Amino acid sequence: MSPTHRAESLVSRRAALAGGAAAVLMTAGGLGLVRLLTGGRSATTGSPPTPQPSAAAASASPAPAKTLPAPVKIGGGPVVGYSNKTMLGAYLELSGMSLREAVALRRKQLGRDYKIIHVFYAWTDSLPASVDGAPAGSIPMVSWRGTYHDDILSGKHDSLIRANARRLARDGKPKFLRWGWEMNGSWYAWSGPKNGNNPAGYVECWKYLRKLFKDEGADNISWVWSINWNSQPDTTANRFQAYYPGDQHVDWVAISGYNLHRERPATMFDELYREYAARKPMMISEVGSVDYGGNSKGDWNTQFGKYVASRPNIAAVCWFDTDTHRNYSETWRVDTNAHSLATYKAMARSRRFAG
Repeated sequence: MSPTHRAESLVSRRAALAGGAAAVLMTAGGLGLVRLLTGGRSATTGSPPTPQPSAAAASASPAPAKTLPAPVKIGGGPVVGYSNKTMLGAYLELSGMSLREAVALRRKQLGRDYKIIHVFYAWTDSLPASVDGAPAGSIPMVSWRGTYHDDILSGKHDSLIRANARRLARDGKPKFLRWGWEMNGSWYAWSGPKNGNNPAGYVECWKYLRKLFKDEGADNISWVWSINWNSQPDTTANRFQAYYPGDQHVDWVAISGYNLHRERPATMFDELYREYAARKPMMISEVGSVDYGGNSKGDWNTQFGKYVASRPNIAAVCWFDTDTHRNYSETWRVDTNAHSLATYKAMARSRRFAG
């Protein structure tokens, strides 16, 4: 069955569990796209993407580098982040290929493996002990959907949460867990707008999950708190800072942002960087670019690589490297043309991305 991005429960070949449980790979949550990718808005269907800002907002000048915080030398919990060293990963889903085959293709094209392999799971799925087909030595990042706040805080899902904590802890190897991403949007069941405009409820859920994971001994998890780059609705009550659980509860801060309207990387990512990167390693957890023809996509790749190189505490980047996004015309894979692949390869093989 072909995977469907943002849908909850279609079986994907990517989601084989080492522990033998059947898994459903959530392909491509959290795009922040302009178009409606699926029609559903409930906890069990796909969700609409982020509306984009005006052209004026997209072309805003980046802040001078001197306004950015000083580097943090180390941090991030079990998966350590380093200043001036960026791990490159991807959500890698290529049409007609298994993950193992897609990994081999990228290895041949780029001359290296991805350091992080990003996978998506629905709330009721069994999470993976490992990711079948991932490169040796790579780090899984599991993006796990949530559900409505009251359903979590009532305790009705405790057995599910505890079982998944044990699965992720099974081999003891460090992993990223990106639970309830893009909570500052209006399209997911766990968002503030879907729960009575209540960011505090999201924070409670985050802490609740962390406690249950701790109870189960899942101390190999780096918790990734991941926003959408522009809040929807764009109100004071829904600002992304209102969803932050606190430094003691977050290992990495992260953000989704896509070049759909010629957005500059600084326009999308600098606000989060200024807010937290002085004390937390930062990840760009979903990123990709539209191809406007010619060298446009490759030129944006180059711009992005230079941006990351100028921000010491962006310690990880996960590309949205796929051509399987149903009902959307853009092909996000990195090799849509020779120039795009060449510029992406140059970034991937640069000293900064040697992490």
